[in-house]
Amino acid sequence: MASTMRKLNRLAATTRAAASFSSTTTTTTTTVRRHSIIQTASYKSTMSNTFSYTPQSHWLPSHNRVTGGRSCAGCNRTFSTAATAARDLDEKELPQSNKSYVPNDVVLYQYQACPFCNKVKAFLEYYDIPYKIVEVNPMNKKEIKWSDYRKVPILMVDGEQMVNSSDIIDKMYQRMHPDSVTEDAETQKWRRWVDDHLVHVLSPNIYRSPSEALESFDYITTKGNFSFTERLVAKYGGAAAMYFVSKKLKKRHNITDERAALYEAADTWVNALNGRQYLGGSEPNLADLSVFGVLRPIRELKSGKDMVENTRIGEWFMRMESQMKPHRDTALQGS
Repeated sequence: MASTMRKLNRLAATTRAAASFSSTTTTTTTTVRRHSIIQTASYKSTMSNTFSYTPQSHWLPSHNRVTGGRSCAGCNRTFSTAATAARDLDEKELPQSNKSYVPNDVVLYQYQACPFCNKVKAFLEYYDIPYKIVEVNPMNKKEIKWSDYRKVPILMVDGEQMVNSSDIIDKMYQRMHPDSVTEDAETQKWRRWVDDHLVHVLSPNIYRSPSEALESFDYITTKGNFSFTERLVAKYGGAAAMYFVSKKLKKRHNITDERAALYEAADTWVNALNGRQYLGGSEPNLADLSVFGVLRPIRELKSGKDMVENTRIGEWFMRMESQMKPHRDTALQGS
């Protein structure tokens, strides 16, 4: 044991000595090691990619820099040994956030047109997490009778039940980035705006008139899990019911003009981008995914088409669509 410790101490000393020759660093070995990890570790938080680690030339100073350009076989061996040891050590000590979270079995219980379900789907597809879909029949909810929670979305992750779209996203993100700091105030603000305001603007718009209510329920019943009879009942009965419900929702949320409220919400979001491609900058963040998710179900409806034609949200929406990975594992259950 003593002999082994002496060898490790000598190896550590060699690594520190090599690092001290760098003309670009005056930090301690620990700091050098941390910067090396940041510079050379490539991490993609997707299900199809795993952690990759590629040594770079700037990890440690070139032996030619140390010897003034002269060849030095001993230096070659020294730096090769030091770099290998540092690499092996860093691979063992990488923070947990640099390791892929890989759930084995993910099942989403949903309604196809549900904005909250689509928030979760946007998250899963952006991060390329394979998942199965169980389309729940909203009339009897037989697909989720096993659960005490009687709403959707429900996400089952390796046998664990997760509920509430924002909580689901928080838990999944934390598992993928366990060492990440709390999200910034701007992201928190706009995620709350989605749940507290944006979603409440949608129903008065998609059920604004009898024709739009029928269009919406035609989409819902075509995509949803209904028998032929249920489809007919839901399409006409549901459309009539939601037309009147939407009027109550409009009053409850102090909406005087449905379309004006939708357009204002869309432009409010674009203003929040402040010239950025996404609220997250060059890449979408959780607020981008939330806004995109709740708006995606209405994109092909009259309300969604009107929104794109009459606001500035279209370009951002197209950029977000391009960020979504194809849904992998498309086995559709419960249909």
